[in-house]
Amino acid sequence: MIKALQRWWKYLGAKLGGELESRADPKVQLEQAITESQDQHRRLKEQAANVIANQKQTEMRLNRAMEELEKINRNARQAVMMADEAAKKGDEAKVLELTTAAEAFANRLVGIEQEVEDLKQLHLQSTQAADQAKSAVATNSSLLQKRLGEKRELLNQLDQAEMQEQMNTAMASLTESVGDDVPSLDQVREKIEARYAKAQGSAELEANSVEGRMLEVEQAAMNTEAQARLSQIRSQLGLESPTAEADAPALEDTVADTPATGTAETA
Repeated sequence: MIKALQRWWKYLGAKLGGELESRADPKVQLEQAITESQDQHRRLKEQAANVIANQKQTEMRLNRAMEELEKINRNARQAVMMADEAAKKGDEAKVLELTTAAEAFANRLVGIEQEVEDLKQLHLQSTQAADQAKSAVATNSSLLQKRLGEKRELLNQLDQAEMQEQMNTAMASLTESVGDDVPSLDQVREKIEARYAKAQGSAELEANSVEGRMLEVEQAAMNTEAQARLSQIRSQLGLESPTAEADAPALEDTVADTPATGTAETA
């Protein structure tokens, strides 16, 4: 029973996750991924800063220890020299005091030398860790910049995909019916072409009918009357008709070509 409930719970989780993934906005998901990468880079920089800070502190401790070592070494040398001068003067009490001080400085010198060696090893390790941290930050920074570039490319592709989807939807609406009460563009085109063809057929029928011929004769008569009236107006104005000027050369050629019948009969 428990195993069945567990399987059912996993199935519900997978189903809800699949529905969420299918309905999620890619732009939001992309922004979430970039934000997570930026947060990881910030945490990496904080860790690297702590590693570098530890290296700096170790370096400061090593410098102080080396300064202390040099100081104690000088003091020990000074105590030995002073004890030797006291021995030359025969001051046994002074010799004992200075020898004790020199031994104390020597003991301290041994401890400081060990501390310096330990700090040198620690400083070497912390320096290596700091270099690795710096390299990790630089590498991750390059990856982050690359991801930001990929984000811009993906956003451009997403915008192009959305535009193409809108164009596909628009083109589909031109060839397919949107609904029962909304015709497609092809249906409207067929309807207009049918009306245009019918109108052309009616015009041809009217042109070939008796009424159409009568209208053509009336139009010709009106044109003839208009030309006659125009010739009358030119005559009143003393102007020659362009038609008469055009016909004059033709008339002269006709007269020239006609044989002289009277002369032939006289002969």
